[in-house]
Amino acid sequence: MNCLFCKIIAGEIPSTKVYEDEKIFAFKDINPQAPVHVLVIPKMHIACVDEITEENSAIVAHIFQNIPKIAKLCGLENGYRVISNCGDDACQTVKHLHFHVIGGAKLAEKMA
Repeated sequence: MNCLFCKIIAGEIPSTKVYEDEKIFAFKDINPQAPVHVLVIPKMHIACVDEITEENSAIVAHIFQNIPKIAKLCGLENGYRVISNCGDDACQTVKHLHFHVIGGAKLAEKMA
């Protein structure tokens, strides 16, 4: 598979790891939109939110169970935003499900 995030998980492309367990990998975004900008991804390749099914939804639950821990590891104690882009109109540039955890400063209320 020619997926950038699958290559990061495999260690073929370097990243700044923040958290890893048997199911998920979290690393710093190379183009941060805030002082803290971490991507949390499943190790299983799922293209985007549209591909979440009954069979693979437990991995998404696992991600959300660990996001608070990841946020705390990053020093986010006053709140953060979690975003997932799905498809071209949402500007999803890597077709591997990922959640942006963004914070470290007061974020703009308007998202567009």
